[in-house]
This record gives sequence, C-alpha cells and structure tokens, in this order.
Amino acid sequence: MSDRPRRTKPTAAGPRPAVIAIMAGLTSLPAYLRTPRMEIVAANPLCQALYGGALDDQKLPLNLARYLFLDPHSRGFFLDWDGVADDLVGTLRGQAGREPRDRALSDLIGELSTRSDEFVVRWARQNVRLHRTARKRLHNPLVGDIELTGNALELPGDDLILIAYTADPGSQAEDQLKLLAAWTATQEPAYALPEGKRDDHA
Repeated sequence: MSDRPRRTKPTAAGPRPAVIAIMAGLTSLPAYLRTPRMEIVAANPLCQALYGGALDDQKLPLNLARYLFLDPHSRGFFLDWDGVADDLVGTLRGQAGREPRDRALSDLIGELSTRSDEFVVRWARQNVRLHRTARKRLHNPLVGDIELTGNALELPGDDLILIAYTADPGSQAEDQLKLLAAWTATQEPAYALPEGKRDDHA
C-alpha cells in the first residue's frame, strides 16, 4: 500500500507516531518533517521518490543545509540552486538569531563555513528570511523537470516543521506527481521486504 509509513531513524526524542501518521497520510503530496536547524527526520514515500534517493530511509536524518552545500547531487536536483541556497541561509540566520545558544546549530554553521565558499558568501550578507511558501523547480529522473510549491506548516509543540509540496490544479506538474505516485506505489512491496531479502531488480 502506498500510504504505509516507512521506517525512519528517530531523532533524540523522535517524531511522535501521530505526526509521522499525518505526514504518511499525505499520499498524493510529497512531504517531509524537519527540525528548525534543517534536519530532515522523516519523509513519505512520494517525497523520497521526488528527491531521487536522497531521502531514503538509510540516509535519514539528513541535514538539508549539508545536502545543499556539500552534496553535488543537490545542484542537479534544485534547478534554481542559487535561490534555494539564498533562502536556506536566510532561514538559518533567522534561526540562529532566535536560538543563539543552540550548540548543534552553531556547529553546523561552523562546519559549513569551513567547507563551503558558497555558504560563506551568503552568510556574510546577513540576510534573514522567513517564508511559509516558495516555488521550487526540481529535476526528477523519472518525470523530468517539475515545478511545485513548497508549503511549510509549523508544529511548535513538536519543534518540527512539515513541508508539503503541491502542484497547481490542472498543471503539467499535477500530472507528473500522479505519475510519480503511481510509480512509487509499485515500489512499495520491495521497500516492505526485510533487509537482505529485497529484490535488487525491483
């Protein structure tokens, strides 16, 4: 079944089962859960398919900032990479201002500052950004280039943010999402097999 939540590695506390169920229930929308410091802790099957393997179970949790600035795959996935990078750094700077004593966040910023010149340039601009919705142009190996809207819904009681991607009604992107969802549904039996029994050709 395509609406079955996949196993995810928990954070220190781990997302509540109810929150995981809400995310997994968005069967027609790619969705993931992240922390304020950009740590993606869970993604539903459609989102894992959309990201082309970057958010597969064995790779979670995955920090979106590290992925963007340190993983070459991100440049092929985000077609407007520079704009996405600007927005992410602005969001991180805003979070750093709200939580100046967050050691993990400080360590993340320090790591990116030593490993990515692209991050350093953007961090020096001191721009702060706060947005709840943004257009994203992405490249998926199955459906090609796709334009979606990323929508952020805060879950303050859980210190998490739910990101869900939507397509404009009647758009090509809507058809592409349906195709990707149909393909994802055919992959579910293989994902559900115990480790070591998965068909490598599925």
